[in-house]
This record gives sequence, C-alpha cells and structure tokens, in this order.
Amino acid sequence: PRHKCGNQKSCPQNYFAFKIVSGAANVVGPSICFEDSVLMSSVKNNIGRGLNIALVNGTTGQLLKTDAFDMYSG
Repeated sequence: PRHKCGNQKSCPQNYFAFKIVSGAANVVGPSICFEDSVLMSSVKNNIGRGLNIALVNGTTGQLLKTDAFDMYSG
C-alpha cells in the first residue's frame, strides 16, 4: 500500500506524516513533504542553498511560511 509522503509505514492517528530529504550538492535538491503535499522542492523553485525550513501550524497542519538560510555565504 502507498503511504503519505512515500513513507514506509502509516502514521498513527492524530499524527502528521512528513518526509525531509537532504540534497546532494548541485545534483539533487532537497525536499520537504507534509501530509502528502510537497511544501519545498526544486520543482516548486522555493529551495535554497543551506537550511530550508517550512513553518507549519502544529494543530491544523497549515503551511505558514517557507524560507532558506544560506549558511555558506554568511
């Protein structure tokens, strides 16, 4: 069976499913999936070099904001 965000198991009831994938240099970009919806990816063109963060409401699961913090350039 298919599980949310491509995870190997389903999450327990009252838990959110998520998957965070790190990038590989300039070859594969990072991605963040939450409740079977891709929040950040190279396809959505909303990722950056460094730390990519998605702020999600912990009660409703609503995406509030995405941003990237470039740790290389300072």
